[in-house]
Amino acid sequence: MDLTSPEKPSKATRLVKNKKSSFLSRDGRFHLLQGDSLVLLKDFPTDSVDLIFADPPYFLSNGGITCHSGQMVSVDKGKWDVSLGYEAISSFTKSWLLECQRVLKPTGSIWVSGTSHIIHIVGSLMMELGYKILNDITWVKPNPPPNLSCRYFTHATETLLWASKNKKAKHVFNYKLMKSENNNKQMTSVWNLKAPTKEEKNFGKHPTQKPLALLDRIIKASSNPGDLVIDPFSGSATTGLSAWKNGCNYIGIEKERSYNQLAVKRFEELEKQFKSS
Repeated sequence: MDLTSPEKPSKATRLVKNKKSSFLSRDGRFHLLQGDSLVLLKDFPTDSVDLIFADPPYFLSNGGITCHSGQMVSVDKGKWDVSLGYEAISSFTKSWLLECQRVLKPTGSIWVSGTSHIIHIVGSLMMELGYKILNDITWVKPNPPPNLSCRYFTHATETLLWASKNKKAKHVFNYKLMKSENNNKQMTSVWNLKAPTKEEKNFGKHPTQKPLALLDRIIKASSNPGDLVIDPFSGSATTGLSAWKNGCNYIGIEKERSYNQLAVKRFEELEKQFKSS
């Protein structure tokens, strides 16, 4: 992947000007970094980011099974998702939450997605670190895979925690827009949204890829055009696609080169669609 020179510096390019980029869009608003977020975030200025979306490892790759397209498949997603035990998971989670809290502006907020394997640890540590939890969103999946063991209820939801930097922070919330997108009724904390569409997987998929509709709602609800959005676990950059098409600046941090390559293909396709429309 070649670095494309931007037409003019954006918030994103100014913030990461001394870092080696994996990809930079021509307009400078979509920026991918390859590396460890715990390392790269330390170079970000304090109070510099408007919105963070984090979809950290769930640490559920334990040799189990699930159902996909009617077939039994392994739940193992890669070495990055293997559990190292409670203490190690807590230490890792606290480290990245601390850095995210530092870089957030007083008007900023953070969203964290997870299943029961990680989200309760995240919530507990948020409280310990002084974040203010604004909402816990229940994302309901209409067509969840069946539970093959028949020993549990079928897992049909994920939880998203939305939090501000601290109790004094004045976070952005576009209440009227969310109400208008919900038939002029207050939007609740239960969201019924489908999994990623086939079109969102045209170039391949990340094993925990989120639907664009989910990120569109989050970006629209808690940021404004021109804001800086970062994702410390960028994956296939669904956060970035949503941020870019909604007028924001984006910086995604991802360890795996293959996922950054997938993200570039997805962005280039989105860019073509916008140019032709």
